[in-house]
This record gives sequence, structure tokens and C-alpha cells, in this order.
Amino acid sequence: MRKLVLAMITACALVLVSACGLGDPNRDQQGAEGGAKPLRIGVTVYDMSSFITAGKEGMEAYAKANNIELAWNAANLDVSTQANQMDQLISAQVDAIVVVPVQADSLQPQVTAAKAAGIPVIAVNASLNNPEIDGDVQPDDVLAGEGEMQMMADELGGKGNIVVLQGPLGQSGQINRQTGIENVLKKYPDIKVIAQDTANWKRDEAVNKMKNWISAHGDKIDGVVSQNDDMGLGALQALKEAGMDDTPVVGIDGIEDGLRAVKSGEFIGTMLQNGTVELSAGLAVAAAIARGDQVNTKPTYIMAEITTENVDVAMEHVVTKRQEFLAGLPELTEKNLKTGNIAYEGIPGQQEGAQ
Repeated sequence: MRKLVLAMITACALVLVSACGLGDPNRDQQGAEGGAKPLRIGVTVYDMSSFITAGKEGMEAYAKANNIELAWNAANLDVSTQANQMDQLISAQVDAIVVVPVQADSLQPQVTAAKAAGIPVIAVNASLNNPEIDGDVQPDDVLAGEGEMQMMADELGGKGNIVVLQGPLGQSGQINRQTGIENVLKKYPDIKVIAQDTANWKRDEAVNKMKNWISAHGDKIDGVVSQNDDMGLGALQALKEAGMDDTPVVGIDGIEDGLRAVKSGEFIGTMLQNGTVELSAGLAVAAAIARGDQVNTKPTYIMAEITTENVDVAMEHVVTKRQEFLAGLPELTEKNLKTGNIAYEGIPGQQEGAQ
């Protein structure tokens, strides 16, 4: 009974960009109006974080411009739920599957089943430790961790006590950003990590975690290094409530509220991982593989450092000129795939072309 309920829930979670049913494997080879058959691409993501929500908009913009139908699923940070979602997508005989995995060491049977069914699997934003995947569109999270930690080290003058808010333990983003943070810490023996733990990319969990650390360490906390903006914003809320709002905070992602915090000076900076741009690139790679087109199946997203010096342009793309940016995103995505720099969006400090 429990399996039946899970299957029904997963099936109902399929959210389509168009009105056509992705779950029907017997659909006509032609589109509804007799045009070319649209690609049907399934998507399963770890959770609907602020980053993923922005990425969904980017994927939808690219899909609309390129005759692609999406089946969208979120796994609520549960591996078994994500495995069930992939099973459903394979049964629906989609043309490709884009997965933002809950954990790196997961979904082995599903990837094997997809391969047997001739359905390419593309990991985007978070790695899958599986040699059978057909594409791998990933950020350089080690470099991002190094970037945010260097900003904090500079802010603290090379000494002080920090706390570190981590992503879900075992996810590639958490592992690699932690590696980057530790790489920089090796150069600064006078910076001490007095507490670190996961808040699962979530703002509300970070509020509670930070409150506990404030109770335990008080004004001994000289800085907060957060592996994403949402958790950093949660920490910022707790710091404000404790009267410690002059404590420097740094994050990763460049979501709307994170960019606002940089602009206001409440964050010393963030590493820009624009989900809109990155997930659009992931979908473009998946579409190219499904169609048999020539494409780099393993491009890397290099994050730009965002400070008060360049935050206004990033704000335009994420907030103030959002619709204009989305309208031009499909063309930008195609251009970036050709140049080799899938992160490029014209932010001061970025260079167009392969890095």
C-alpha cells in the first residue's frame, strides 16, 4: 500500500511546461500542430531551494524557445523519493533525464535502467558518482569555497574565529565547497573554526543553528562562512536578533536576497552561481545529447566573485531586469556552449569564452 501511495504522489508531482502529457509513451511522433515532435525531458531536483527555483525559470525559458517539454519533480532531500521519481520518468519513456541529485552516491540502479532504456542521464549542479551518466554539468565548487573563504580571510585580516554552515552532508556541493574552504584555511593558521554543521541549504535551519552557536560562543564568533546564501541569510537573521549584526557573513549562489545583502553591506560578498544560467545550460546539454548533436558533455560553471563593486549588474539579471534577462537567456545559453564558458552573463570581472 505504501508503495502504491508513493507512486501516486510521484506521478502527481509531474509538472509540465506545456499541456501535453509526458507520461504517455504512445504519443504521436508529431507535435500537436503537426510540427516537429517536441523533446520530452524529465527533471528531478533535490529540493525547491531559492537557487533551484531560479534555475527552474531558466530551464523553462530555454525549453519554451527550443521545443522542449519538461516534467518537473522535487525530492525534498530524500534519496528514495528521487529514485522513485527517476523510475517514473523512465517508465514515461522521456527523451532524457536531468538530475540534481540529493547525494553523490545514489541512484545507481536508476542510471543503469535509464541506460538500458536508451535514455541519457545528465547530472547538473550536483555530482553523481556514476561512470554511466551521459553528461555532467557542474560548478567548480572547490574554487567557490576558496573564493568565499578568501573573502572572509581578507575581511578578518587573517585571524579570528569563524563558524561554517554546510550543505547537506554527502552532497557534492557540500564536500567540494568544504574542501575549498579548508584549502584557504591552511594558509591562515590564526583563523579557527569553532563550530561547523549542516543546515541543509535551508534558511530556517540556519537560523536555529546560528542561535545555538551564539548561545555557546557569543561574541567569540568573528565571522560566518556559509556554503550558500540561504543559510547565510538565516545566520544573518540570528545575528541581528542577538545584536551581532556587525559580524561579517559570506555566501555562495547570488540569489536575490543574497545580492541585496551584498548591496546593503550585510554580506561582505557572495560567489555568483546563477541557477537560471547554470540549469539552462544543463538543459541545453541534455537536449543536445538527446538529439544527437555535437556538444561538450562536461562543461564547468566557474563562479564570479560578487561584491559591492559589481553587485548592481548581477541584481539586474536576478531582480530589476529579470524578464529582459530571461528573454535573452536561450540565445546566451547557446552562445556560452559554443564559447565554452557556460557561466558568462556579462558581470564585471567575467571573461567571455573558455576559462
